[in-house]
Amino acid sequence: MASTAELRSILVATDFSANAEAALARGAEIARLHGARLVLCHALVPALLPPPPEIVPLPPEVYEELAARVRERLEKRCSSLRSEGLAAEYELAVGPPAETVLAAAMRAGAGLVVAGTRGLTGWRHLILGSTAARLVRDAHCPVLTVHPGDTARPRRIATVLVPTDFSPEASLAAETAAKLLGPQRDTTRLVLLHVYQVPAELLTHLPPRLVLEAIESAKEKAGREIAQLAKRLGRDGLEIETRLAEGYPPETILEHARQLPADLIAMGTQGLSGLKRLVFGSTAERVLPLASCPVLTVHRTPSS
Repeated sequence: MASTAELRSILVATDFSANAEAALARGAEIARLHGARLVLCHALVPALLPPPPEIVPLPPEVYEELAARVRERLEKRCSSLRSEGLAAEYELAVGPPAETVLAAAMRAGAGLVVAGTRGLTGWRHLILGSTAARLVRDAHCPVLTVHPGDTARPRRIATVLVPTDFSPEASLAAETAAKLLGPQRDTTRLVLLHVYQVPAELLTHLPPRLVLEAIESAKEKAGREIAQLAKRLGRDGLEIETRLAEGYPPETILEHARQLPADLIAMGTQGLSGLKRLVFGSTAERVLPLASCPVLTVHRTPSS
């Protein structure tokens, strides 16, 4: 995984939707913080002959005109970013959106990919759109997903919520979030949250005394582990808070994010459950589309 300790290049996927503009604003903010290069990438769907029945066929000359206008729009956006002091460039590539963005991120040596959760298709389901899901699942580096409403939040990331189950992925997410924040003039709060759930079988079949003992033992162990993680992440300018909470993990994470309120949630995409679903771990899958703030997802690659 590309290290955010030396974040040199950030790729922002754009389809020119309002959500993509929110993602670009976040990407630009992080680029300023790290002095990183900003690469805008737009995936132009290839001209298919013959196209699927639901796609309006475009004559070659119309397709060329479309590409020219998109390129002009990308250049105009990059010029605006350069006038703000950012090193910005663009890539217009032809191909399926997710695969195209991932390939562009590799070519750019991106240490972070930023994308919106909803594009011009107007996705409104309580699951991730296919492009965002593919980026989160397959990117070689961390992915920051931004929701349509995130433009209303303050620009500076002051409070970061990091759910942890003490898996390597969760620990990596905590470390990545701390590095991503970079040097801050003001203190930033990193809230480590471990959510534990009591199996219904324990409550149904065991005496209350044994259940309470099991819960207390688990809480003590979790308390030691979360304290060790906090100590490892400690540095000047970073205030670390630890929390233990009982409940259904996705709902409890979302509740704490709203209560804080969090400016960012950072989490691993595969925890101790070892889930290898076609998208990603169930907790991240449920938290990401419903979160009240941007979500940074991190997973280990074979080279991590």
